[in-house]
Amino acid sequence: MDGPRTTYDLAVIGGGVNGCGIARDAAGRGARVVLFEQGDLAAGTSSASTKLIHGGLRYLEQYAFRLVREALAERAVLWRNAPHIVWPLRFVLPYHRAMRPAWLLRLGLLIYDNLGGRSDLPGTETLDLRQDPAGAPLRAAFTRGFAYSDCWVEDSRLVVLNAVDAAERGADIRVRTRVERAERVGGLWHLGVAGPEGGSEIAARALVDASGPRVGRLFGGAAPAVRLVQGSHIVTKRLFAHDRAYIFQNPDRRIVFAIPYERDFTLIGTTDRDFTGDLARVEASAEEVAYLCAAASAYFRAPVTPADVVWTYSGLRPLYDDGASQAQAATRDYVLALDAPADGPPLLSVYGGKITTYRRLAESALAKLGPHLPAIRQGAGWTASAPLPGGDFPPRGYAALVARLRAGRPWLPEALAARLARAYGTRAERILAGASSLPDLGRTFGADLTEAELRYLMQVEWAHEPADVLWRRTKLGLRIGADDRAALEAFMAAQTGMDAVREEAAPQ
Repeated sequence: MDGPRTTYDLAVIGGGVNGCGIARDAAGRGARVVLFEQGDLAAGTSSASTKLIHGGLRYLEQYAFRLVREALAERAVLWRNAPHIVWPLRFVLPYHRAMRPAWLLRLGLLIYDNLGGRSDLPGTETLDLRQDPAGAPLRAAFTRGFAYSDCWVEDSRLVVLNAVDAAERGADIRVRTRVERAERVGGLWHLGVAGPEGGSEIAARALVDASGPRVGRLFGGAAPAVRLVQGSHIVTKRLFAHDRAYIFQNPDRRIVFAIPYERDFTLIGTTDRDFTGDLARVEASAEEVAYLCAAASAYFRAPVTPADVVWTYSGLRPLYDDGASQAQAATRDYVLALDAPADGPPLLSVYGGKITTYRRLAESALAKLGPHLPAIRQGAGWTASAPLPGGDFPPRGYAALVARLRAGRPWLPEALAARLARAYGTRAERILAGASSLPDLGRTFGADLTEAELRYLMQVEWAHEPADVLWRRTKLGLRIGADDRAALEAFMAAQTGMDAVREEAAPQ
């Protein structure tokens, strides 16, 4: 090939929350952006979180006050801008006499309540677990507890919605496309990429490596200052009837959450252990499953065993290696490393970060790149007040949105309307448009996944395979059986083939 065919202002490698957040912010500032993801959006770390938008109560013990303050401020921003996928969650912290003293817990919660400024969420309260419904599932020894507020997020949807918004602002989002080569040539990065349509070359004035666990390793460079920490979660059948979550202290000074999940399940996590294996094979080990079961069983009246686990997932946190002796003590703050030689284009490498602070990370990334990239209008930060796609309704307006979706549609089941509102917000109207009956939404692939929703996911949200739909755009994989999964796979394969035929037949 003679040379790059297309020149962008910014190329981003990595379709996780940091990469998509940077792409969205840059595109909204007028830059010409391309993003490459070798698999599916949010296929790695960004879909393997505990799914909390929070300050990180335990980070107070590490004196990470700036990180907690920034995260708590972002909690309010994200709830306001994405109320369909972010919503408040109340946490119960049982007091354990053998762990941290009650006065320390109360002090930490008081600081937590006030560190992020005024909040619309309810503050901390003390609970009598002998009387409060939250005490019913717990062992009788736990008679006192504390309740505080944070938020929950559909993490993989947060990633996809950032990508959708970036694309609608002009970004070129290329999934299942691998960057095989990158070299500085004059004032540009020349990238060789391979995707579904074959190989191509592009040029960019700046490059961001937001490849998560692969940061710094893409092009045979020196060993990066990254510490890979594995976090695993288990999902069980629902362990308690109320809608609050638990935060449990363990003898190793770690904490484990038990969270209501997808109406009929409970999510328990996470672990923290150093990882040195194959990046393509990250799975919850039997040891991790046993650890999480034991942690939950220490608090719940009914023991939780590996036989109760219906699903596990695991991800790697690419933390900046600050020399901490234990994985749980390594910094969760983000580090942005800029390599900007005087005679060549800049490279920005992204280490660490929390899903809660991805938007601030993106702003910081563009601030670092700004002096080298005139296309990014500095001082033009905009994402703090811009709703994500579908998030243009009030933070406490979810029930009203569900009612609005059902207004004039008596045939639409309330459970389906509620799920569509949670996943797509106001854009659920696009899925339902033109339908005057349930059959108008097309065939159903198990649970309540309709052909209309599936087409939307394929056409708008880059879904290519069943796992993209069942485990990232939705969590319907918990409910759909093997036969329906096979039918879904056949349908998606047929649609992808039809699209390819249409592209070949289109006039050039």
